[in-house]
Amino acid sequence: MKNEILSRTKLFAIDCWKFCKIVPNSREYNAFVNQLIRSSSSVGANYRASQRAKSTADFINKLKIVEEEVDESIYWLEIFEIVNPDNFDEIQILKNEGKELLAIMVASINTAKRNNKK
Repeated sequence: MKNEILSRTKLFAIDCWKFCKIVPNSREYNAFVNQLIRSSSSVGANYRASQRAKSTADFINKLKIVEEEVDESIYWLEIFEIVNPDNFDEIQILKNEGKELLAIMVASINTAKRNNKK
């Protein structure tokens, strides 16, 4: 499961980057593109860091960062949905993956918290 999530988070960043390549190049779009690339690439980087956590608390903290970054990525995709409706299908695919990753992170955080109490 761990390797699958590592792969999915990396692919999420790559797919968001590929989406950003097709967004028109303008001052207005570029601000949103930069934010989406930053947050989506942070998802995988921070998940990877969580696998090297020094303690359960450190693991949970790193997963909370992943949770925030994937949620932010979903936010930027929602913005693109409004300002760039021509790419609706691509955006929906990315949003769905983001929502699945978000659900996985929340479940992992809750499991780690429960297991830490034992």
